[in-house]
Amino acid sequence: MATCSRPLFVSASAASSTSPSRASLRRLHTVAVVSIWEPCPPLRVAACCFSQTKHCCRRSTKCLASGLSVSRLTRPIKRMLSRYSSLMTVLHSNINQCCQAMSALRQDGASKHFLSVGFGRVVLGVVLVMSISAASYTAPSSSALTEENLLFLEAWRAVDRAYYDKSFNGQSWFRYRENALRNEPMNTREETYAAIRKMLSTLDDPFTRFLEPEKLKSLRSGTQGALTGVGLSISYPMAINGPPSGVAVMTATPGGPAEKAGILPGDIILAIDNRSTEDMDIYDAAERLQGPEGSSVDLSIRSGANTRHVILTRQTVTLNPVRSRMCEIPGAKDSSKIGYIKLTTFNQNAAESVKEAIKTLRDNNVKSFVLDLRNNSGGLFPEGIQIAKIWMDKGVIVYICDSQGVRDIYEADGAGTIAASEPLVVLVNKGTASASEILAGALKDNKRAVVYGEPTYGKGKIQSVFGLSDGSGLAVTVARYETPAHTDIDKVGVMPDRPLPPSFPTDEDGFCSCLRDSMAPCNLNAAQLFAKS
Repeated sequence: MATCSRPLFVSASAASSTSPSRASLRRLHTVAVVSIWEPCPPLRVAACCFSQTKHCCRRSTKCLASGLSVSRLTRPIKRMLSRYSSLMTVLHSNINQCCQAMSALRQDGASKHFLSVGFGRVVLGVVLVMSISAASYTAPSSSALTEENLLFLEAWRAVDRAYYDKSFNGQSWFRYRENALRNEPMNTREETYAAIRKMLSTLDDPFTRFLEPEKLKSLRSGTQGALTGVGLSISYPMAINGPPSGVAVMTATPGGPAEKAGILPGDIILAIDNRSTEDMDIYDAAERLQGPEGSSVDLSIRSGANTRHVILTRQTVTLNPVRSRMCEIPGAKDSSKIGYIKLTTFNQNAAESVKEAIKTLRDNNVKSFVLDLRNNSGGLFPEGIQIAKIWMDKGVIVYICDSQGVRDIYEADGAGTIAASEPLVVLVNKGTASASEILAGALKDNKRAVVYGEPTYGKGKIQSVFGLSDGSGLAVTVARYETPAHTDIDKVGVMPDRPLPPSFPTDEDGFCSCLRDSMAPCNLNAAQLFAKS
């Protein structure tokens, strides 16, 4: 940006008493902050030099050197800003003077120059004033905000700083905040929670969600190895006789409320607190089963052909993320002993528990392993990385991406690797999600394992949990990820190398039985189980 050192209206024959005064020209100088590119005037103006082209002209270096220097521009701009309140009055006066000057310049044919340069700059001055007006809006002061407003702003800032998509689903995140503070009722805590949920819903991201205080507490305790709930691991039911519906019980924790009530693996949960599970996501179902210790939950359970209602009282349940056993296959040579490891969740104990299971199985001369990730809905991202490093001594584990592309790479470096050479099979299904998919994708793309099963859930995003000042919190999507082959699995899942038989069991005892019995419908040929071709 630059200003010309000449007065706004100058011509060779316009030095008469009707010319604008020196004071008025000074005011016009203040407004005339314009680009060095402008429409080419038809008259040669003595105070500035121009190099002309067909459509426009540009001030020469000599002209710019003779005019106001860039360093001197800040003085009139600051003066203009300090006098903003009276600037519109000045502009009104300037326009009147423009009209008077036009009258004086008509006699020498200079009115065209006047309109192209003079009036154009006054209009630019008006545009400048409008820009200043738009930028001068200030949000309500903190003293004018209520406690509920401040809680809403706390949630807004957490998303603003951490959310992976900086377009915020194609909306102005700042404008949403201002509109919400003006229009959304936030007189009670419940109204504020509703306003936060409404704000998050505009992102169209089911994984970015609000957590009431009790749900945040339950989520955090679950990742630390304990959970307040009914002691059920759930999954999608297998589609053996038509499309699946409801939520299937995978396991019941020994000594937990569900096991005491006689709920067994394979049972179907038809409703939770009178809400049907027919179209319910398993993550929503898991959240509904959890709750404060001592609270109750009403379940509608189908066991075979019988349906019953069960009311369970939630209690704290200790979670062991790993179950393992050795399967001995008669007649097999190289794979006569297979180590089966069932990983149910990625909590703080997961990586160490997997290592312990591998060491125990090796003590029994196990030479190959099956890692079962079916119905593992994920958990802590760092645990997924550490478990990948147990099986891999080199190679990319996962690419972390945002809306701009890859921003971080996690790789195996040999640290923590204890089983990089033994044959490995990974079992997955559509209940395999999040950190489980990261692990399965890494082992598959690096050709470290053969993956059996069905396409996984397709949760290709990573969340972080942010606590708010009142004990509630947010789960916010902070990144998306790609597998080592740069596959974006979001809403698609990890594709297995081979399918499993439809009736293949989900527990360790059933797994071993299917391998031993060559006539069983679920049998897998143990000799071909680990073949990569």
